[in-house]
Amino acid sequence: MRKAALHNLGCKVNAYETEAMQELLEQNGYEIVPFAEGADVYVINTCTVTNIADRKSRQMLHKARKMNPDAVIVAAGCYVQTKGTVADGCIDIIIGNNRKKELIPILEEYFQERDRNRYGNQGERAVRTALHNMNEPCGYEELALSKQAEHTRANVKVQDGCNQFCSYCIIPYARGRVRSRKLEDVADEMRRLAANGYQEAVLTGIHLSSYGADTGESLLSLIKAVHQVDGILRIRLGSLEPGIITEEFAAELALLPKVCPHFHLSLQSGCNATLKRMNRRYTAKEYEEKCRILRRFFVNPAITTDVIVGFPGETEEEFAESMAFVEKIGFYETHIFKYSKRQGTRAAVMEGQVPEQVKAARSSKLIAMGKQKKREYEEKLIGRTVEVLIEEEVILDGEIWQTGHTREYVKVRQKSEENLINRLINIEIQNRLQIMD
Repeated sequence: MRKAALHNLGCKVNAYETEAMQELLEQNGYEIVPFAEGADVYVINTCTVTNIADRKSRQMLHKARKMNPDAVIVAAGCYVQTKGTVADGCIDIIIGNNRKKELIPILEEYFQERDRNRYGNQGERAVRTALHNMNEPCGYEELALSKQAEHTRANVKVQDGCNQFCSYCIIPYARGRVRSRKLEDVADEMRRLAANGYQEAVLTGIHLSSYGADTGESLLSLIKAVHQVDGILRIRLGSLEPGIITEEFAAELALLPKVCPHFHLSLQSGCNATLKRMNRRYTAKEYEEKCRILRRFFVNPAITTDVIVGFPGETEEEFAESMAFVEKIGFYETHIFKYSKRQGTRAAVMEGQVPEQVKAARSSKLIAMGKQKKREYEEKLIGRTVEVLIEEEVILDGEIWQTGHTREYVKVRQKSEENLINRLINIEIQNRLQIMD
């Protein structure tokens, strides 16, 4: 029995695909082992969203080769998709996006050819490459799961690709155009996950708001279908674009009690001039109205976001405008990213590239403010009783605590020696100690 180890880099969609590839390996007789010395096959699902992601992808590929020089190293995903054929001696197989379901036949063909070459003394073979041209139309790559590494919450990929072409983003080139998973296939997977004990599902996609744009369905119809699955008690949504938030959309969501009041609404900048250069297709005022809508239909929803600092042309005045807007909205969490130049995007050749030290200073300011806003939101929970899905048991200072997340995705804990994992319980938040960072 061959041993396989996998490592994921990047987003929840990548994480889902990595677990799906692991399930394919298990179904075909591979023993899954930790990402350490001793595996026969190492599968690294790479990421290219930033320069740091590129570097981490390369590092993990080289680490795998060092752990076993004779192993088969599989580089999959966005980094190799955008780079094409990677001239790197540590890689044996390259599998791009929309080809990951072919992992097993590609591996088996590789092993057969390697054995023929070994015994026929024909020398080393070239890197095997399986890349789809993401500029060409393609269907949704059907990967599915029945179990995941987490035992209480399941990430479910429902969509791939993006048609937005924000000026800073390489992902449309790595992932291709919007492709939606069949609604019934999603519902089938949800039923399998529920049968295996999962109570919370997170709908994820590269551009989740575009779900159904290619099939005539809609994200709302998908959410309603998942809502009908017995055993799934919580539905959490991945990152949304502001445009999808309307009075009608929020009103319909509010009628679905399984939908968690936790919304990641992508911002990127609170300055209109910067948003225009980013090709984000909304204004700060329009974004603010989307937040008002969510707060009108949900009680104290947790609204989280992403912000890029140091985008080309961002002046001190523009940054100050963006920071003031972020403070005004009062997000639960703000994820800060320093602009990363991606070759092949419009922003990479824009004038006014911001020096790294300026990006770092601006990032530090926003991070500090974000931490304060997060604390303010969490402290509103003190004195309230909240529903928590218990995920793990931990020992802190010799005491046993049960920990999990509220519907708003705030991590809390309660002392209890009773194992409550995968149970929904009500916890009264009596003090700050119960809220975990």
